[in-house]
Amino acid sequence: MSDEQLQVTLNETKEHLFRLRIQAQTERLDAPSELRKQHRLIARIKTIQRQRKTAAKG
Repeated sequence: MSDEQLQVTLNETKEHLFRLRIQAQTERLDAPSELRKQHRLIARIKTIQRQRKTAAKG
């Protein structure tokens, strides 16, 4: 993915995670494991962005 695509995916994932958190507080989640999946996806994207940033510097 390009840097722009990664940023868009990151923003969408954060929004989805927010909605899941709200849903978890107000009602029962269909798939509680979805919260963990979203957290991990955010971490992966941030790791890739960080790697690209450090590779561009040096």
